[in-house]
Amino acid sequence: MFKRDESMLNAVSGVLVVDKPIGMTSHDVVQVIRRGTGIRRAGHTGTLDPRASGVLVILVGPAVRLSEYVSASDKRYQATVRLGSSTDTFDGEGRITKTSPVPNMVEAELDSVLQTFIGVIEQVPPPYSAIKVDGRKAYDMAREGEEVSLEPRKIEVYSLELLEWNSPELVVDVFCSSGTYVRSLANDLGTKLGCGAHLVGLRRTKSGRFTLRDAVPLRRLQEAFANNTWYKYLIPAAEALGDWPAVELDADQVELIRHGHRVLAEPGSTGWARGISEQGDLVALLQFDEATSEWQPKKVLFQS
Repeated sequence: MFKRDESMLNAVSGVLVVDKPIGMTSHDVVQVIRRGTGIRRAGHTGTLDPRASGVLVILVGPAVRLSEYVSASDKRYQATVRLGSSTDTFDGEGRITKTSPVPNMVEAELDSVLQTFIGVIEQVPPPYSAIKVDGRKAYDMAREGEEVSLEPRKIEVYSLELLEWNSPELVVDVFCSSGTYVRSLANDLGTKLGCGAHLVGLRRTKSGRFTLRDAVPLRRLQEAFANNTWYKYLIPAAEALGDWPAVELDADQVELIRHGHRVLAEPGSTGWARGISEQGDLVALLQFDEATSEWQPKKVLFQS
C-alpha cells in the first residue's frame, strides 16, 4: 500500500486530476493531496481562483519536474459574465466601480463583439492577481490601496463560443492559451460594449489533455485517502504530456539517457518527445538535435 510503505511512496510519480470545488484555493487542494498521499512533492500546474471550480492538475512525486511543460498547456473554461457593472477585481468579489445600461442586443450582435477577441492579443492582467511587481504581489498592493499598473501580456484566444445569452448575463466557452485571465476578458468585453462587465462564474473544463472526464471530485478523493485506495486515481506521468510524441527506449538506451547521454533518433524525428521505457515509465523529455540526428535528454525523471 502506497500510503504506508515509505519505499513505495518514494517511487510514486504521476498525476491526480481534481475537480476543484468553489471556495478552496489551488494551494489548499495541494495540501489535501500532500496529507492524503503522504507525499510532500506535489504541486498544481495552473492556479484556479477560489471562486472557480473544475480541472486542477496535480503532479505528484518526481512528476513535479514536468510542471513547466504541463503548465504551458492550453486551457478551456465555461465563463458566466454579467454586463452592466464593472468591479475593481473584475469579478463578483470586488467593489462595483461603474454601472451602465446594458445595450439591447440579439445573440448575433453579442457574438460578433466576442469574436473581436479571437487571436493573439495583448491583455492587461487584473490588478487583484498574484503577479509580482518589484517583489510584491499585485493583490497585496491593491488591497492596501496602492495604484497597481501591470504590463500587458500576449495571450491567444483560440475560440469564444456564446452558449447562452439572457441579459444581463452571458455564458461563454473560452478556449485559450495558458496565462489568459478570463476575468480580464470579461472586463475588456464590458469596456468594448461601453456598459462594463465582470465575471460571476468560472469552471475550468480542460487543462492540457485533461478534461472533466478525467477529474475526480475532491470529496471522493478524500474518501479514497481514508480507504487507502487513492492510487486508483493516479494517472501515469507519461500521460501528463500525452499529446507529445513518444520514443520507446530499450534497457540500454534508458541507461544512457539516465546518465545524460544521447541516443540515435529514427529518421523523420523532430522537436520534442517523451522517452518511454519498455515498461511504460516516463524516462525523460527529449529534444531532437538536427545536426547529429540524436535525441538529447533535457529532463530526466526515471531513476530506478
